[in-house]
Amino acid sequence: MAALPVLWRRKTLSAYALAVALAASGCGGDDDFSLPDWGAPGQNARVGDIMIRYAHVAEPRDEPWQPGDDVPAYVWLYNMGGEDDRLVGASTPNAASVDVVDSDGKERADGVSLPAHKLVELERGKNHLVLRDVRETVRGGDFMEFTLRFENAGPVTFDIHAQVPVYDESPSPTG
Repeated sequence: MAALPVLWRRKTLSAYALAVALAASGCGGDDDFSLPDWGAPGQNARVGDIMIRYAHVAEPRDEPWQPGDDVPAYVWLYNMGGEDDRLVGASTPNAASVDVVDSDGKERADGVSLPAHKLVELERGKNHLVLRDVRETVRGGDFMEFTLRFENAGPVTFDIHAQVPVYDESPSPTG
């Protein structure tokens, strides 16, 4: 009779160790959609079942974005819910409007579908966002208030930044 509890404890401990190993390795499904899995820069937020990751304004090219420029913005969206949702719009006080566009830059009046349990990357060469007619100069590293609106999850407002450009060779403050 004493062998049964020892065997049970070993099996329980083995099952627990396996579960920890799977969680640490990233295996185990889409339920764990956390920032450490990404290692990507950008702002993060959540509204309802929608996880928002890597939200940023595209890096300025040869100089800061100037008033009047149309500026791309990118974000990864993951719908953790059991029902589909849709990104229906976005806005910022720093632009006349924010459009959801396709890979050719044409406005998508219907927004972007967010299927349940799926990642949707709004990136260059895919559907993405464009800040139309920015009102102020935008330098790499600048932050601005940004609102995303979802059909079911509702709106969420957070700060996003302009990605620091790779051409910025400013001396570091430490030397």
